[in-house]
Amino acid sequence: MLSVNSISKRIDGEPVLRNISFDLGPGHIAALIGRNGAGKTTLLRTLIGILDPDQGEITWNGLSVQAFPETRQEIVYVPDSLSMFNSYTASECAKLYRLSYPGFDEAHFRTQLRRFNLPESKKIRSFSKGMKVLIGILLAFSTRAKLILLDEPTNGLDPIIRKKVLSYIVEEVSEAGVSLLISSHQLHELERISDTVIMIREGELASISSLDGAKQTLYKLQIVFSGDTPADLLNLPQIRIVHHIGRVYTLLLQDDTQEILRLLEEQKPLLLERINIGLDDVFDYRLGGDDEYVS
Repeated sequence: MLSVNSISKRIDGEPVLRNISFDLGPGHIAALIGRNGAGKTTLLRTLIGILDPDQGEITWNGLSVQAFPETRQEIVYVPDSLSMFNSYTASECAKLYRLSYPGFDEAHFRTQLRRFNLPESKKIRSFSKGMKVLIGILLAFSTRAKLILLDEPTNGLDPIIRKKVLSYIVEEVSEAGVSLLISSHQLHELERISDTVIMIREGELASISSLDGAKQTLYKLQIVFSGDTPADLLNLPQIRIVHHIGRVYTLLLQDDTQEILRLLEEQKPLLLERINIGLDDVFDYRLGGDDEYVS
């Protein structure tokens, strides 16, 4: 199990992470989401030991990642760029990984290269961006490590390959009991594969919950007003306007705002119905919305 205990990190004197704590058990896929500059990439780099926390501790199965470097043989980090491998072939990358991860499964790696039609002997620099991303993911799972940290794993992949990659990730997690922490701005993808949502706002933990739990904290409503739009009502802090055209509004409300629902009903709207919540809606309400999802 990964345990993150009150870690904080400053870079160039500026606080980037503040008092973050969470646990991640075996076989779980956790989505790490936040706006630009929220600290997601810094958190991933701190978990793997590229950066040391200024305060707090990270443990893997009870052992400090900082004090016991051998624990990092059970953890793999896949950054959003693999430019450091440009001068190597896929086969040469496998040899490098085997030096750090004694359990590296080269047969599995080569099988997956064939599965995704990736060449073994061409330099990585000749690969498309999507192919480079895919190589990083295949290398990570072939280590047979028990915790994999992915930073924007499907960035640059076309929709067909992206679907195959997501299926491969779920397959590996299910069969090997791997834990996965995945940071991405592709919220619809995270919604398909994640069972836990970790939200970060300006370097602090905003919330951590199951995906279903995160959705159940909100109402999403579509309302069509019969008369003038009640501006004072819609400006209440419990209401976030997602979209509107004329008198047709899509709203997000907290689930404990029965009084707000009553006030909306008093407007005698032409339509008032609850609609399905998505992870993007939770993001919009909890973290401020817009489409700035990447750190």
